Amino acid sequence: MAEITKKKVGITETVLRDAHQSLIATRMTTEEMLPIIDKMDKVGYHSVECWGGATFDSCLRFLKEDPWERLRKLRAGFKNTKLQMLFRGQNILGYRHYADDVVEYFVQKSIANGIDIIRIFDCLNDIRNLETAVKAANKEKGEAQIALSYTLGDAYTLDYWKDVAKRIEDMGANSLCIKDMSGLLVPYAAQELVQTLKETVNIPIQLHTHYTSGVASMTYLKAIESGCDVIDTAISPMALGTSQPATEVMVETLKGTPYDTGLDQNLLAEIAEYFRPLREKYIESGRLSTKVLGVNINTLRYQVPGGMLSNMISQLKEQGAEDKYEEVLQEIPRVRKDLGEPPLVTPSSQIVGTQAVFNILGGERYKLITKETKAILRGEYGQTVKPFNPELVKKALGDEKQITCRPADLIDNELDTLRKECEQYIRQDEDVLSYALFPQVATEFFKYRDAQESKVDEKVSDKEVGAYPA
Repeated sequence: MAEITKKKVGITETVLRDAHQSLIATRMTTEEMLPIIDKMDKVGYHSVECWGGATFDSCLRFLKEDPWERLRKLRAGFKNTKLQMLFRGQNILGYRHYADDVVEYFVQKSIANGIDIIRIFDCLNDIRNLETAVKAANKEKGEAQIALSYTLGDAYTLDYWKDVAKRIEDMGANSLCIKDMSGLLVPYAAQELVQTLKETVNIPIQLHTHYTSGVASMTYLKAIESGCDVIDTAISPMALGTSQPATEVMVETLKGTPYDTGLDQNLLAEIAEYFRPLREKYIESGRLSTKVLGVNINTLRYQVPGGMLSNMISQLKEQGAEDKYEEVLQEIPRVRKDLGEPPLVTPSSQIVGTQAVFNILGGERYKLITKETKAILRGEYGQTVKPFNPELVKKALGDEKQITCRPADLIDNELDTLRKECEQYIRQDEDVLSYALFPQVATEFFKYRDAQESKVDEKVSDKEVGAYPA
């Protein structure tokens, strides 16, 4: 056996972003995060993933928080740790493609407010949709990490992954992430993939997976032995199920080996102790469903990511159709095939998942075709690896012409227009970006923020009156 060289493995902690996104539909508040930051900052993580993904939408829509203010507070607390975000290429953190000027400004403001590493991916692995964000991150001296959305299917061969990885390196990425959002990467496939990518590119390789199918810790081990540089984990109370493998378990597994992380278990135990009561609170409130905590080997059959599972459960619950859960799961791969076999990750996962829900609840496949499904078929999200189902294209689009260029080439600069639209609400430069991504939700939030500020002003003036009695 070849001698193993000593190679410390880095840990990216996901508890402040992907762990709660996957387990509790991104409902952890900033107030719940802040008290533990000081301890987390002492650990020596490679990075803490704490922003991006669905957190932005969730802050505005459900928590009535300013996501930019959250980032600034996290940055103030993490004095020694790199902060990382998830960024959906030309989709940014929204659900459509945005003009290049919006993408560039969002990257600029993310880095200015405290992000060090931007993990950029495209839901179709169409790398044309990554170029603007990567250039912008490089310009702002941030670390541009490009993620391959890992999936299974005839088209996704080792040669496919090698080709995409090489193009990613040539594009100017500082590191590469294998983003296994559904827990589909099994241990020996991980070994083969990481070895192949290590032979193909010279940039560091990080692996991100979910515990949904039950194999994630073993997958990490095989990947590490094959040269993987960094892994994503979640502190144990917010780990497993549709989240990531537990940080402490991986740290202990690698202890005393050539891959030792060097992280302190006593400090990690204190951090776990902080999150344990929060976990109990989420379970009691019903926010953390036991459905997403166990192992679901069907994940390997349906390829459904963790965040998508928890959102789908919420969707069915709202419709009073929880009994249709298994039927919808079985419909997902069929819809995916019709749409060119894309990886299932935001926003393609939501599009496929929602269409599958409509197909089952409507009693007839494609009786109702969502506007997002039509957008994929039109080519608005980019190019899929496989062609679309021609019958579905005909039904959805008729004789409408499909897009073949990079979708954003058809979008004029829109930042100035967006700024004019929300001018009356702007209190900080970043507000235009919140509005750009979620116009209605952001407007509601801005109104709420104004109302809260006027309440504070009223209280202050009352106090002033009371302070000077006649």
